[in-house]
Amino acid sequence: MKGVGVSVRRHRLQERRLAVGLTQEQLAEKMGVERTTVVRWESGKRMPQISQRPRLAGVLGVTLAELHDLLASPHDADRGLRECPIRHPSRVDDTAVAALRQEHEQPRNRYGQGRESIDRLDPALPWTAARMVESLEAAVGGPMKRRSLLSASGAAVSQYVLQSVVAPTEAMATDAKNGTPVTPVLLNSLQATTDELRHLDASGGSGTLVGTARQHLKTLLALAKPGVRDERMGRRLAAVIADAAIQAGWYTFDGGQHVAGQQLFLGAIRAARASEDSRLHACALSFLAIHGYSVGDPRDAVTAARTARHRIKDQDAPALHAMLLTRQARAHARLREERHTLAALDEAEGLCARGRGEDDPHWLYWMNLGEIFGQRGSCYLDLGRPDEAERAFRAARGALNHDDARTRAQFLSRAATAQMRTGDADAGCRTGQEVLALAEGITSSRLDENLQAMLSEAHRFKDARAIRPLLDQGETVLRQRTPA
Repeated sequence: MKGVGVSVRRHRLQERRLAVGLTQEQLAEKMGVERTTVVRWESGKRMPQISQRPRLAGVLGVTLAELHDLLASPHDADRGLRECPIRHPSRVDDTAVAALRQEHEQPRNRYGQGRESIDRLDPALPWTAARMVESLEAAVGGPMKRRSLLSASGAAVSQYVLQSVVAPTEAMATDAKNGTPVTPVLLNSLQATTDELRHLDASGGSGTLVGTARQHLKTLLALAKPGVRDERMGRRLAAVIADAAIQAGWYTFDGGQHVAGQQLFLGAIRAARASEDSRLHACALSFLAIHGYSVGDPRDAVTAARTARHRIKDQDAPALHAMLLTRQARAHARLREERHTLAALDEAEGLCARGRGEDDPHWLYWMNLGEIFGQRGSCYLDLGRPDEAERAFRAARGALNHDDARTRAQFLSRAATAQMRTGDADAGCRTGQEVLALAEGITSSRLDENLQAMLSEAHRFKDARAIRPLLDQGETVLRQRTPA
């Protein structure tokens, strides 16, 4: 069985390299590695490092999600389904958490790979306010000098997710005599900054926001250490920190810094747990899920999304549940679990049609049927069903918020890819031209990946008269776009 997985993996990666006209030597040169490294990748003896994958995806003209397919094998996906501790595609209940608890009842002493001693940020250790601050300082380059910036996956992520549910929360009040008083007015002002950055991201992408968001988070962390506060204000401060860390993590991740983005998401989970706000906790887990199905292990994404739904099971929050189900669906699609994918999407669509609930958070203003239709289209692309993907993206176009330019560009770039995969080069070209016009005002490495995938599909029709201008314009746009 192992040999079969290696053979399939070699075939997929090698075929894609040949499709873009590269020899092993040329690919190695573009990647800055030896030819023997490429040979090992294609033979299945070695996987590209996570830090190399965005560049490899760009060279091969695919998205990171599609690169995951080139590197994975059916055996890997089958094993993932067998090992997943929760069986139902969308139901999340106490049985699910009990299954996770049983799997991880023996705390691990190490977080990540290659540790020789217990890390102070090991999730099995008490979840104190001090460790919350330390984990986020490490992620933004504070006193810990990023010592802990290692990508986590598999059991490490599952343990982190589980501990975030079962770990007792520590007191957030301080008895400091000196320091900045933490007041409602101050916290409202700091939260307003996070909210404004969120709106700017929706319209223009993350590229120009990373530095500002990180500095904003550092300000909050400085306030968390010596600040004078009672327990209520301490919890509220943790909530503001969690939201700021989620957003900083998202801008960092969307800017192509995937490991640093994941570390911010993990730190945000600690802050959300300290705040005792289950909706923020679910939000942080949802972004960890995005990391999992985009550049990590989709099974981690399934675990994070299901656990998040369990955290808000008593909340009247249909929009939040729907959002989490789309994250879960994307992960199932990456694993080629079609039945689970469609079940999660159908449930999400039904919940969204109910309208907003009393407990749906203000920051989820963007969740609507257009978002779900767009995610359905992305799932169909991953499942190899471009006809259904094209129809879903067409439905999304009419329902999306026109002010959310980044999301529109993302979905339309995928729509153009779907149209070309169905053989409709003319429709794909028209949509592609629209995408390129939108992209000029948006800075996002994820959008760049989708543009590269779209243009890669267009190369199949390069002899068609309508396609040549699209390819020329696309290459010009990509050259002008600098990495976020």
